[in-house]
Amino acid sequence: MICHYPTGTSKWNPIVYRLFSQISRNGAGKPLRSWDIMLDYIRGTGTETGLQVKAFLIDRVFEKRKKITAEERALLHVCARPICPTWNYVIKPRLCSG
Repeated sequence: MICHYPTGTSKWNPIVYRLFSQISRNGAGKPLRSWDIMLDYIRGTGTETGLQVKAFLIDRVFEKRKKITAEERALLHVCARPICPTWNYVIKPRLCSG
């Protein structure tokens, strides 16, 4: 699921409170000297209520400002979520034709 919050509304974003605050606590005051150290702090984050964090590094350079055509966009299987459908949606796999 992909969720976007408009600029300036992060205070209503539950991920900011529930996830990033715990990650910040776990790595507070510790130097982040490498990607591996940073990922270890993120992966080591958890709570008594069951939060477990998974993290991995995608080590590649992504093309900036890549545009897709209207035809490519039409092929996406995008389903809006009931709450804030403009910003919350699911991109599902395409069905194979064959």
